[in-house]
Amino acid sequence: MTTVTLRARPGAAGFGWLLHAEWTKIRSVRSTAWSLAILVVAGIGLNTLVVGLAIANWNTTSAATKSTYLADPTGFLAAALQFTQIPLCVLGALVITGEYSTGMIRSSLLAVPRRTPMLVAKATVFAVLALVAGELLGFASFLIAEAIIGHHVPASLSDPATFRAVFGVGLYLTVLGLLAFAIGALIRHTAAAITAVVGLLVVLSNLARLLPGSAGAHVAAYLPANAGLVITHAHQDASDLLSPWQGFGILCLWTVVLLGAAAYRLGHRDV
Repeated sequence: MTTVTLRARPGAAGFGWLLHAEWTKIRSVRSTAWSLAILVVAGIGLNTLVVGLAIANWNTTSAATKSTYLADPTGFLAAALQFTQIPLCVLGALVITGEYSTGMIRSSLLAVPRRTPMLVAKATVFAVLALVAGELLGFASFLIAEAIIGHHVPASLSDPATFRAVFGVGLYLTVLGLLAFAIGALIRHTAAAITAVVGLLVVLSNLARLLPGSAGAHVAAYLPANAGLVITHAHQDASDLLSPWQGFGILCLWTVVLLGAAAYRLGHRDV
């Protein structure tokens, strides 16, 4: 990994300079760009494979499964999302925990004594990269899938609900990545942060559904990944407790709270 030394320049320590500095750091670590590129390509490939198998077996597919496809024409994007969301979250945590493990965070704080703007700049640069990767994944997966299965499951980006669902793929992945970034900034240890992210997004979601009565469904619906995922559905399922934008708002709220906690800890604790 390339080591980058940051030097504060007189009169240049505004937020724009912070963004440039964080962009320089994240660009110098080539594994970040390669990881995002591999995620996008692999996600598109997996989604194409799933859709290809669906159309290859269309004649033997049950009527109930066909009606599920027709009820939500962007539902096949779930394959790409399930494959990419955890690796992207791991990358989001590594963006910040990697600086603690290498000691680079000390150089960053020496160059930028105001800690919160530095954290915001780092989160902003990662969010932009994640948004670009997420939107490429969403739109490319949808367009390829429509070319394969569109004559059976017609959908168009001119439909507002479909466009919102496809665009929502990038929004969902970006905010989920920022949530993982916030957890990494709070815990500051790579293995522990990744464990916490997986526990929150996967383990806790499954455990919540085991709660008795309707409590399980309600608790699970308000957990970050479950809530945010609704924005990637063109049409709501009867079992959905939140609308697409309500669910995305819940995911954003989780992320903002965790980012606020991370900023507080960074400002009130030694590195």
